[in-house]
Amino acid sequence: MAEPIDEYFTTAVSAMNASERRLGEDEAVRDGSSLTARLCLALFDVALGSRHLDLAARYLRSQGRGYYTIGSSGHEGNAAVAAALRLTDPALLHYRSGAFYLARAALVEDREALSDVLLGCVAATDEPIAGGRHKVFGRHDLHIIPQTSTIASHLPRAVGVAFSIARAKKLGVACAWPDDAIAVCSFGDASVNHSTAVGAINCALHASYQGVPMPLLFVCEDNGIGISVPTPRGWIEQTYGNRDGLAYFAADGSDLAATFDAAAAAAHWVRTRRRPAFLHLSTVRLMAHAGSDYEPAYRRPDEIAADYERDPVLCTARLLIDAGMLSPADVLDRYEAKRANVIELADQISELPQLDTAKAVMEPLSSARDEVQEAVPASLIASVKSGDTGTPVTVAAAINRALHDILDRYPEAMIFGEDVARKGGVYGVTRGLLSATSSARVFDTLLDEQSILGLALGAGISGLLPIPEIQYLAYLHNAADQIRGEAATLQFFSNRQYRNPMVVRVAAYGYQKGFGGHFHNDNSIAALRDIPGVVIASPARPDDAAAMLHTCAAAARQAGAVCLFLEPIALYHTRDLYDEDDGGWLATYPETAVPVGRARTYGEGSDLTILTFGNGVRMSLRVARRLAAADIGARVIDLRWLAPLPVEDIMREAGETGRVLIVDETRETGGVGEGVLATLVKQGFAGRLDRVAAYDSFIPLGDAALQVLLSEDTIEAAATKLVRAGA
Repeated sequence: MAEPIDEYFTTAVSAMNASERRLGEDEAVRDGSSLTARLCLALFDVALGSRHLDLAARYLRSQGRGYYTIGSSGHEGNAAVAAALRLTDPALLHYRSGAFYLARAALVEDREALSDVLLGCVAATDEPIAGGRHKVFGRHDLHIIPQTSTIASHLPRAVGVAFSIARAKKLGVACAWPDDAIAVCSFGDASVNHSTAVGAINCALHASYQGVPMPLLFVCEDNGIGISVPTPRGWIEQTYGNRDGLAYFAADGSDLAATFDAAAAAAHWVRTRRRPAFLHLSTVRLMAHAGSDYEPAYRRPDEIAADYERDPVLCTARLLIDAGMLSPADVLDRYEAKRANVIELADQISELPQLDTAKAVMEPLSSARDEVQEAVPASLIASVKSGDTGTPVTVAAAINRALHDILDRYPEAMIFGEDVARKGGVYGVTRGLLSATSSARVFDTLLDEQSILGLALGAGISGLLPIPEIQYLAYLHNAADQIRGEAATLQFFSNRQYRNPMVVRVAAYGYQKGFGGHFHNDNSIAALRDIPGVVIASPARPDDAAAMLHTCAAAARQAGAVCLFLEPIALYHTRDLYDEDDGGWLATYPETAVPVGRARTYGEGSDLTILTFGNGVRMSLRVARRLAAADIGARVIDLRWLAPLPVEDIMREAGETGRVLIVDETRETGGVGEGVLATLVKQGFAGRLDRVAAYDSFIPLGDAALQVLLSEDTIEAAATKLVRAGA
């Protein structure tokens, strides 16, 4: 079915009259503008390509050969934004920035950009960035970082990219972008209202206010509607037009000359001052939100038709005709030639292969996993600066020493988060790191977990090694999409061309005494366990904590891994295991690394295998001693890695006794034990097994917490029952 905007364009152009003017190619298309006729003509060709890509996407979908119909129609003026920037300015684009993508490709005279977009629409394996896994605007050689469709989730990363340009230079390490680059991030007017966008813009201003270079251009393409919900008229200008510290530039996005001039001015301002700016483009949304969206259900026909005159393709055609660069017939010839070109490409591309096996789909994940498994540092103690390696230390001290080592070993490493610098962390884990290095490498952030993780995402993709701290596990959940939607998906949706290495340290789990309640004692990691590709480390002993942190840093640096390092708060400063002053929980700093996905075994008991992690390790070892007094021999297996699980070690140790008790300090529903239990069943374990876990409850304040957390008594009772019942 023909699109009304397509018919309107040809009718409107046919009614125009040729101009008697004849501008030279290097003359400005309008008095006072810096847009030349030559560039205007080139950008018009880009706009035509973007429009016909949208039409072709709907054509393909109508025939069952395409999958993606969210288009850029009405936003083609963003081609002028691309023209005002440099090829090496990293760009994070939202899903209506198709003309920007084509215009940037034109900077390198790339003639495959139309094919790139069509390959994405049909999910073809030849698509250059995601390999058919998603329709995204991204290409490594164009410095366009692919984004998800999650609203505004890319803005925190954009802040991190802008931050990293100057920070990499300050650290003397290589950056993916030139020293004078600026980051550009585009989004819609509805996205501005998302808390992620509000937080990211605030973070950029917060940093800039303190004198931190923040060369970031926010581009709001304001078409006045979010799917079916109108944005209040004037809201964007009211909110960002007079924001202290944020330079504001505005233009009619349907007017290519005005858009180019505003974009050039904004880019120059950001590039020379190294401070953020907000470019507000008033656009229109043509052809509804997507092909499946029936726009008349929420907009009157006269409202829809009124937007046709603001079509940027039509407005640019009129500009070129008035300048004498093209006649109406020339415009229509170009329009139809582009249509034929794109439809021909669409027909050819729709026949290309798509991903047809699970192995093919998951190849970026599997290759990343293999690389992670091999990323083990050869030595841990070569650069220790923080004290005698032979002195037994606590978990907190071991992590502190490991962080000293990592900063010493990797000049691109940075440690940041709430209270980590001057204070040294709430629990003193990062104490002394600032004085041993500099505020460029160890620094405090604002109180916003989304911004902390976004900073890490942008730093990692720019060539740095970020080690952010999330102060408590409960605080991670309000920013989980930065892990789930942004960090974990990047290698998958860029076919590993882009990576965002990071090691996220999180103070985790329950059993903390004297300072509790749900928000400081959280025992749920269900939101993390099913994220493909992430590494979840959960050390219990001091030596493992240090060794595993080194392994995570190496995996991030070498394989681009996203590592979540869960530190048991209650064990930070624990010294004893069985009796007061026995020092049984202390350990010397390790000399060897811990490979990802390998467990640790305590004891050789032949009656029972206890599979556990975190606080469960100490509790289970204490229970094992009591069981031994009752003539029950138990071996305790510290899983250490919750993703990937140490399957080989689990099955070997389970087979040694034929009886398995899973000791899971997380909740019964969605807890780690569910995955361990499923692994045992899937791998064919035929022995007896049971599982104990915390109740499905939030953790209350004070001693009441012990009523819902897993206890040693519960573990002992379950272990005894399991062994005696099978005797």
